[in-house]
Amino acid sequence: MSRFNIREVENCIGLTFNEPKLLKTALTHSSYANQHKDQEYNERFEFLGDSILQLCITEYLFLNYKNKSEGELTKIRSLIVCENSLYEIGKKLNLGYFIRISRGEELTGGRERVSIIADAVEALLAAVYLDKGLEFAKDFIIGHFESIIKKAINNDIVLDYKTKLQEELQKSGEVSIVYELIKYEGPPHRRKFYTSVVIDNKEFGNGDGYSKKESEQNAAKEALNKLEEVNG
Repeated sequence: MSRFNIREVENCIGLTFNEPKLLKTALTHSSYANQHKDQEYNERFEFLGDSILQLCITEYLFLNYKNKSEGELTKIRSLIVCENSLYEIGKKLNLGYFIRISRGEELTGGRERVSIIADAVEALLAAVYLDKGLEFAKDFIIGHFESIIKKAINNDIVLDYKTKLQEELQKSGEVSIVYELIKYEGPPHRRKFYTSVVIDNKEFGNGDGYSKKESEQNAAKEALNKLEEVNG
């Protein structure tokens, strides 16, 4: 069931559109369009949004980090312009709640799916560009990606939390790290897994996800956060 409401979405993202239809298209998934005639969906917007994001982040890094080499800038950009970062932005903007998807897609966890939310962010950036122009889109992008950019510059973005956790723990010597599947639920085609990470026989973090790998990574991420709190 669609929860889309133009005014609510605009309030959530802090932006009023001159052409609301652009926002509507940006947050319409193909599964919804397939069930409703004459509905545009966001795949073409994703294509445009990806290019705009690449351009804006590239220009920002080029102008603001003149001490970085081409190779360093490329690596930093890859950490910023990636599915995980887009998903993080989408979650902050609550796009999963508003996106128009089919009932079937919703029942199988579509509103939480990383790829759907990340794609919606790219489509949203395209809509902002088409409605407001490039300069406005730049400010919108940099404003929302500012914290992610800082993390990337400081090399604080972790893509593999399990490896990072192992590296951190083994600085003090060998430790036992075990990932235990607590439970799973949901239909076979859309199972949700719940995992705990046990360090030297003590539970240290929990995570969930729509694959065992994702749930283990999230458990490791929580454990890393706890380590940071302990170590100050």
